Order: sequence, then structure tokens, then C-alpha cells
Amino acid sequence: MTTRPDAIPPLAALLLDAFAAGRDPRVEDPARTLRAAELSAHAGTVAERLRAAGIRPDEPVIVRVESSAADLASFLGVWLAGGVVVPLHARALDATARDIRGRTGARLTVDGTTGELAAEGDPPPARPLLRGAALVIFTSGSTGAPKGAVLGHERFAGKIRALQAMLGFSENSVVLLPLQITFIFGIWVGLLALASGARLRMMPRFTPALARAALADGATTAAFVPTMMRALFADAAFADGGGAGEAPDLRQILTGGEPLGGGLGQRIAAAWARAGVFDLYGLTETGSCDFCLSPGDSAAGQGTIGRPTGGVEHRIAIAEGGAGADGGNGGVGELLIRSPFGMLGYLDDPELTAASFADGYFRTGDLARQRPDGFVELAGRSKELISRGGNKVAPLEIDRLFAAHPDVAAALATGVPDPLLGERIHVLLVPRPGARLDRDALLAWAAGRIERFKLPDALHIGEDLPLGRTGKADRNALRRSILEDGA
Repeated sequence: MTTRPDAIPPLAALLLDAFAAGRDPRVEDPARTLRAAELSAHAGTVAERLRAAGIRPDEPVIVRVESSAADLASFLGVWLAGGVVVPLHARALDATARDIRGRTGARLTVDGTTGELAAEGDPPPARPLLRGAALVIFTSGSTGAPKGAVLGHERFAGKIRALQAMLGFSENSVVLLPLQITFIFGIWVGLLALASGARLRMMPRFTPALARAALADGATTAAFVPTMMRALFADAAFADGGGAGEAPDLRQILTGGEPLGGGLGQRIAAAWARAGVFDLYGLTETGSCDFCLSPGDSAAGQGTIGRPTGGVEHRIAIAEGGAGADGGNGGVGELLIRSPFGMLGYLDDPELTAASFADGYFRTGDLARQRPDGFVELAGRSKELISRGGNKVAPLEIDRLFAAHPDVAAALATGVPDPLLGERIHVLLVPRPGARLDRDALLAWAAGRIERFKLPDALHIGEDLPLGRTGKADRNALRRSILEDGA
């Protein structure tokens, strides 16, 4: 076991205190399994190497990860040495790695799997924003370069404790994690599993076949983005098996990162009747999981993001700039979130940090309305609104409409520039296995369910949705594809 320094950062304390209390997590990847003693030893080795390299307090350290059993132990080692973890995928492009190195000034890089250390260059100048920081996570903003959200030890440790109160991981939990731990969803699931002494099964690469095998092998909790579950249910071998028999112990599904959709939710409920779905909404900047549609609310809150999680406050601002009356009367406005677990700020960008908040509330950029029953419903992304003939159309509404069709597995809408109307509405549809989609019939079906000005101008049919680097469906990629094809 590692020797604890006198001043131990809170996230490191969260893990080491759990180990000292007798919780003995089992972290697995396809190559090996690590228990608490081995995780601590790996972390201690990483910390010693960083100290020998002269790491300074709150210095950013790149940790190259690939969802190995040792990756989170390498995070722990950086924290024990007083550094700030900057997760980067081991197979990231060289240009991406150079960009992250340049943005952070990081001279130290740890191989998450082996713990080997590479040092290059001089230490970066001290940054007040990094004092007490645990992580710098680069978000996948819809436009422009990714932004480095700085997460503090105290705040993120508080979020882990709040999530444990909601989800109740235990030493009997078997947690399947196919998510990348370069992003906050995968990171908090992994840390929560370690702190609770659970069995954590890392999945470096997601495929329906690998997921089927893991679900059949005792998984009690699985963390998926909806795109993964769509792929799973579209897989013929899974569909033929009925689904439920391939996950006999599954009791908890954690999902987020993009809307789940009613159609997919119904398929999950039919396949895994004993598994409760926690549909989570949140941002890296706010500490993740700000809203949850819990299993007990799934029927009453269908089509919403649920209710705020512990400690989180929200407003729906009708006016521009995040000001104006709260939208509790059902009006659509920008969703604002205030959380004790939110980021410290954007790295080296105080102006963007200031502009991202209004009266202490983070401006999500998402449009929402609050229903009389207290559930919050997304109406779209303000930056993604389609302007067609002077009418503003939320693409998320179009997604939901077509995803509810019995022959459609997934739908993604986007606006494409048009000289007459400003933009026209294009929708990519993915058919369910064995289904054939007729464009005219689909438009006739939609005409009775949505206003005329929201009807798509073009329907495209494909095998899957375009994905961004986080595995989420990417509207910008769809738009670029359509423009490149001259559609």
C-alpha cells in the first residue's frame, strides 16, 4: 500500500480511505485484474516517478489512457504527487496530443497502463485556477476548439459522494464501463466503483458482441451512451436472443450524453425488465449528472430529463443573456444550472468563464421548459436551432418524432443552408433490423404529428448516425456530409 502524505488531495483520500476501510475493488481489463493493493502500489510508483522528475504543486500532467485496469490508479498517482490529471487517449492523433500539450503547458506525460513517465521541456508557470484542481477535461464543444474545464478536488469528490447516495454502488456491484475515461461520464463511474469496492470491468473497445458477453457474465450495472444501446439492439445476434436472457444479473443502467428517446427506452424496458434506467443529464462544466430521470419516474417523466439531483439548482431564463423571468410557467428558455460541484473555470480563459455564467448559474446553451409536475423537458440546443423561413425549429424535436416511428431505430436532424429559406430541414434515419423505410409514407405519418413548418425537406436513410469523438451523434458531421454530397 502507498504511504499517505500529510496533505492528501480529497479525491485521492476518497479512494485510499475506502481501501483502508477494507473495500477491495477488482478492476479488470482483457489483459489483467488489479485489486486495492496493486492499485495502490501502481499509484505509489507513479507518484514517486513524478516527484523524482520535480513535479510542482498543481502542475498539469497528461495521462494517456486506453481504459486499462491501471488507468485510474495512474490518476491516483498524479494526485498523490500533487499534480492535476489531463486525460488523453493513448491513440489520440499526434496533432491532438500536441494541441493538448500546448494548451496545458504539460511537460510530464504518464502512460496510464504501465505508469512509465516521459518528461520534456520546462515546468509551466503556476496558474491560480489550478490550485486545488484534480482534472482538466477538454470538452467537445459544438463549434470551435475544445475548452479545458478545470474540476476541483473538493467539488468533484462531493459529486462522487452525491452520486453514491443516489446510485448505491456496493462491493457486490459488477460495473461494466465501455465509456472512455477521457470524459467525465466514464471518469465518475470508474471512481465511484473504486470507492465502493465494486468489481469494475473496463472495456477498451465497444462492440455489440463484447457488450453481450460482458452483460451475460454477471454485470449488475452498465454505463452506456444511447448510441451504444442502439447499436446493441440493432445487432441481429442480440435481437434474436431476446436481450433479457443475455443480462441475467443486470439491475441498473446508467445512460447520458445524448437524449435516450422514448422508442429506445421502451426497447430497454422490454429487454431488461428488472433493470432500472437512470437517464442522466449534465455537463462537464457543472460536474455532470445535474438532472436524473430515475426508474421510479420513468413513466410520469417520459420525454424529460427528470428532476435536479442533490445540491443542484436551476432556472429557465426566457430573456437573452441568461436574464429575465424564470420559465417555470412552461415557457421555453435557456436552462441555467448552479451546482456546488461545478468547474473552477476554463483553463487560461477567464473571459469565457465569466461569459458562461449568469448570476452564478452556468449557461448550458440548452433550451428547456419546466412542466407543472416539476419535470424539465429539453426543447433543443440554442446554437443548433434551425431557422427555416423565419421559423425557429429545434432539431431535437424532429429527432424524437421520427425515433418514435416503429420502423426507425435512430434519427438525427440538422439544418442545411438554403438560399430561399435560410435553412432547410434534413433528417438522417436509421431503419430497425429488417425494416424498409418509405420516405413518402414517413412524411405522411409525420404530417399528422407536427406543425407543417417543422416537416423535413429531405429524408436520408443510412446504416448508422455519424458520431463525434465522444461517441455522441454529431449534427455538424451530418450537415458537412450532406453539403459534401451536394444533396
